[in-house]
Amino acid sequence: MKSLMKLVTAAAAALVIGALPVKAQDATQTGDPGPAAYSKALAGKRVALVPMAMGFDLAQGWSYYIGKEVRGFGGTFETRDPNWSIEAGAQAITDLINSSEKPDVLIVHVPDLQSYVKLFRKAQQAGIFVIQIDNRSNFPTDAFVGSDWDRLGQLEAEAVIKGCGPNSSKKIGLIQGDQVNASSLDQYAGIQKVLAKNPDFKVVGAPDSNWDATTARNVATTLLQQNKDVCGIIDFWDNTAQGTAAAIRDAGLQGKVFLVTTGGGEEADCKLLEDGTFGAVVMTEVQNQSRDIVALIKFLLQSGLKPGQATTWIYTLEKATTKADVTPSTCWSLKTIQADQAAAK
Repeated sequence: MKSLMKLVTAAAAALVIGALPVKAQDATQTGDPGPAAYSKALAGKRVALVPMAMGFDLAQGWSYYIGKEVRGFGGTFETRDPNWSIEAGAQAITDLINSSEKPDVLIVHVPDLQSYVKLFRKAQQAGIFVIQIDNRSNFPTDAFVGSDWDRLGQLEAEAVIKGCGPNSSKKIGLIQGDQVNASSLDQYAGIQKVLAKNPDFKVVGAPDSNWDATTARNVATTLLQQNKDVCGIIDFWDNTAQGTAAAIRDAGLQGKVFLVTTGGGEEADCKLLEDGTFGAVVMTEVQNQSRDIVALIKFLLQSGLKPGQATTWIYTLEKATTKADVTPSTCWSLKTIQADQAAAK
């Protein structure tokens, strides 16, 4: 019995000693090579963002979240604003490629499938990694980060069918973006896949907005005048969907036409869901996209790969969000970002 007690006492003492705090050792002492390798690969690296324009929520969100991380690891971050001009965007990319302080990573929001393809090749040949964000071109660069727009279109179609219901007219309208942008073309293709499985639902009009809210309002007004019993509309962008929503209100059909769209998840999307303007939004999640891009930047700059050696696609996990799904953390706030930027100055 005495021997047993001695064993129990010794074990208890060992547990107590094991629970005592151990003096922390830094990474060098433990032999961890990570921090030094990380700093060597990333410090001083240059990252540039060329969106379609800087004056809207997507670009401002990407710029804030990506820029904060890049500056955090000791890099430099800059943006160029083409202000919706393809020619200005091409010039901005050209200037960056030819700069004496050219970026190590170039992030581009392309306007269409073809315009920047030659420039992307030139950038990679100059040793610049190219990441396409949100829209894809016909040239697969080092990475694409954004939506699987075909799948997103399917989610929108499923949402509008559910929103209309089985006892509706089953007539829907589409307010497309244009016929050259991958997000618009692939979205349309995805919608058609779902409608093929639900042949009772018919598209009665599919005009283009050319990504302009006033144009969306005008073409939606015409669509509703010609088809007064439409039960749902899919607008291909939340910005233009606000013009479509105005047309629905003007026609006295709010609450009768289920409006589905896609957007970056800024707080305006949540507010428009909560007040019933939007029936559902498939959010492309700017914060998650930005995090994915930052992870790619960190990987590429440490990987030993050269620009053009590999291609990666990172698609955002998405769902059709309705009023019932909205929580305080569902959307991000542009006002909060702007306040944080003002405070940092």
